[in-house]
Amino acid sequence: MNRLQTKYKDEIMPALQAKFNYTSVMESPKISKIVINIGVGDAVANPKVLDDAVAELTQITGQKPLVTKAKKSIASFKLREGMAIGCKVTLRGERMYQFLDKLITIALPRVRDFRGINPKGFDGRGNYTLGVKEQLIFPEINYDKINKIRGMDIVIVTTAKNDQEAFELLKLYGMPFRKN
Repeated sequence: MNRLQTKYKDEIMPALQAKFNYTSVMESPKISKIVINIGVGDAVANPKVLDDAVAELTQITGQKPLVTKAKKSIASFKLREGMAIGCKVTLRGERMYQFLDKLITIALPRVRDFRGINPKGFDGRGNYTLGVKEQLIFPEINYDKINKIRGMDIVIVTTAKNDQEAFELLKLYGMPFRKN
C-alpha cells in the first residue's frame, strides 16, 4: 500500500468524519481518479510533436496515454475533424496515489516562484483542476531531451458532494493551497 493510502485510512478519514459528522465510514469523500491532459496545438502543422508529448506523459505517469482527436473542424486553426491534437491519461488505484504523492512532495515545490496552488480551482461538484505551465517540474523529464516546454491540465476527481468537503480532503492529503 502507498504512503498516501495508509495516511487516508489512518488520519484523513477519521478527521473528515469528525469535521463533517459522518455516520458511516463510507460517507467520507475520497479521490476516485486523476486525469492528466496535454493539448498539443502544434500537432496540426507537425504531427511528430504529438509523439514527444505522448512519450513525456508516459514517462511522468507510467501509463500509455490516449491520443485525443478534434471533435469538429475549425477553419481558422486549419483543424479538421478527427485530427490528433492532444493526449490524456486517466490514473486510478495505485498509480493514482503514486502520481499524487509525486505531485505534492516533489513536482509542485519545484515550480518557480511557488506560493501555493489556487484554492478557486474547484468546479462546484468537488473536483479540482490544476494547470501546470511546464513538464520540467517532474523528476522523470530530462531537461536536455525536451524540445518544447508544454503545460498540462491535472484534474483530481473526488467523491465529495461539494467543494468544501473536497478542499478539506485535498488539504489533509497535503496539497499546498495558497492562503488568500
